[in-house]
Amino acid sequence: MAEWTAQMELGPMEGGCRCGRVRFAISAAPLFTAVCHCTGCQRMSGSAFSTTICVPVDGFAVTQGEPVIGGLHGDESRHHHCDWCKSWIFTRLPPQMPFVNVRATMLDDARWFAPFMETYTSEALPWAKTGAAHSFATFPEMEEFGPLLAEFAGR
Repeated sequence: MAEWTAQMELGPMEGGCRCGRVRFAISAAPLFTAVCHCTGCQRMSGSAFSTTICVPVDGFAVTQGEPVIGGLHGDESRHHHCDWCKSWIFTRLPPQMPFVNVRATMLDDARWFAPFMETYTSEALPWAKTGAAHSFATFPEMEEFGPLLAEFAGR
């Protein structure tokens, strides 16, 4: 978290898809960081889990290109990809959830990233261990998010 704070003092963090056609900036501190082990994220990311930096909606902006919706297309969540290289860049959630889940691996420099929590460990590959401070078999209950956000902010 200290590395994130140092980066924010220099200005927004930036990132983009593999080919560079879609670029974004994060200008607000994350609410939390996480990985998701669900089989959907495994298939979308082509890995053991997906990485997430949860940022307020007003702290995220696409600065170049036009992402397209792929993966989840519904009212609950929408996965945004580059139409050219197909990189999964971020996920927008329903309007009542005022944040964006940005794939940490899409940052220009993601070395600071460490998951604070991991979700869907019930579907995790047996060897996939992250060292996250909090683990949940599915998603945390809504009443657990307040204390989790406060703990993350205090780090």
